[in-house]
Amino acid sequence: MHTPTSFRFEVQDRVGVITFTRPEMLNALTFEVYRELTDLFFALERDPDVASVVITGEGRGFCSGGDVNSIIGELFKQDMPGLVDFTRMTCDLIKNMRALRKPIVAALNGTAAGAGAVIALASDLRVASEKAKIAFLFVKVGLAGADMGAAYLLPKIVGLGRATELLYFGDAIDAPTAERYGLFNRVVPPERVLEEAMAWARRLADGPRFALGMTKELLNGELSSDLYGALDNEARAQAVCMQTQDFREAYEAFTEKRPARFTGR
Repeated sequence: MHTPTSFRFEVQDRVGVITFTRPEMLNALTFEVYRELTDLFFALERDPDVASVVITGEGRGFCSGGDVNSIIGELFKQDMPGLVDFTRMTCDLIKNMRALRKPIVAALNGTAAGAGAVIALASDLRVASEKAKIAFLFVKVGLAGADMGAAYLLPKIVGLGRATELLYFGDAIDAPTAERYGLFNRVVPPERVLEEAMAWARRLADGPRFALGMTKELLNGELSSDLYGALDNEARAQAVCMQTQDFREAYEAFTEKRPARFTGR
């Protein structure tokens, strides 16, 4: 797997840790970060050493979105096909995050804005600092609030009314508000953000990997499914999981009164 150069990636106890490393720019994204992050999430699907992922940032920001100079300034030089290539590339990042059959935990050490907010949104779980804020600020720069899947994913998490408010106004909301909306799963003191996110990721890495992947696949599929289709999909998926070694291991561990040792098989 190609080692990224525009951010840091390391594996700690089967948890792949992605860290944005431009703290002086509040971890603003460049074209290179977009490409390498998109490629990394694709490659992680087939990496046997990684069972879950944590994504975070250095300094006081998680990710402030696209870099004003290196991205936004350059976009004014592009024609329509060039702009479409760029926007599709940003969407490919979200596709690969959602397609990854491994849990992604966003450790929001600080502000997540614009594309950074959508990266947090596309993660499976969000652990945030008490000082963190999140802003889907696209309309504030004259763009549609519907960007990188925000208009699809956000209503599923916070409801249509709240999503409309956040995408129309583009205002930042603080951590307690985001937790109340259901956007942040947990809010902790700043010094505990990465620790808490890693604890969740390690717990998931120790879990039944195949079953967790199936769960994420069904969560994705049922976002746009009706009840009967969802029930049929879940019945078939559960029958597949019942054939795994992990299912038998869970039963044997229960009967033998010991912790289960899942292998993802």
